Amino acid sequence: MSDDDAVDVEVESPDDAAADAASANGTAEATAEGASGESATDAAGEHDAAGDSEALAAAVAEHDEALAREVAELEAELAETREELLAAEEEAEELTSKLARVKADFSNYKERAKRKQDEIRERASEKLVERITPVRNDLLRALDQEEGSDLRPGVESTLEKFDEVLAEEGVEPIAPDPGEEVDPARHQVMLRVESDQPEGTVHEVYEPGYEMGDRVVSEAKVTVSADES
Repeated sequence: MSDDDAVDVEVESPDDAAADAASANGTAEATAEGASGESATDAAGEHDAAGDSEALAAAVAEHDEALAREVAELEAELAETREELLAAEEEAEELTSKLARVKADFSNYKERAKRKQDEIRERASEKLVERITPVRNDLLRALDQEEGSDLRPGVESTLEKFDEVLAEEGVEPIAPDPGEEVDPARHQVMLRVESDQPEGTVHEVYEPGYEMGDRVVSEAKVTVSADES
């Protein structure tokens, strides 16, 4: 082998080998320390994220509880309001019913009072008629007895005025015609006489009666035809 073909082999000294080993060891330690630091940082980050999630969940739960309490309070208030409204409606209905009854009672009272006043007025008028109709009957008898008397015109005039007053008070004479059927509610039979009228009918009016509306103040006194046989 020639000198040109010879390979130069560099022989590392012991001091250089030691330095390289130390450098490698330092690098390994640094790498290890770096990895350890990164792991610690990641762990801390994860711990902080977990804490934030728990805090958020706790805040949400607390908010939900607050909302639930508020909803419960509103529902209770609504239920109370509904009860009050129902009670108010029942009270209003009761008052309306009471008012209707009071109105009906008052209307009935007014009707009763009016009927009572009408009855008192009618009774008072009846009593007056009972007192004055005999005077009219006396005037009628006077006319029958004094046909040629000078007093007749005055009696007739007085009788006309009597009749006007009685008519204004709603009083009508009861004076059935001969041959009319006897009405027991309006006619008082004095006696039975022979007559050319049908049997059992009015023969003659002895004294007229009087009626006010549908009330008989005094019955007409009549004679009734009897059977001639």
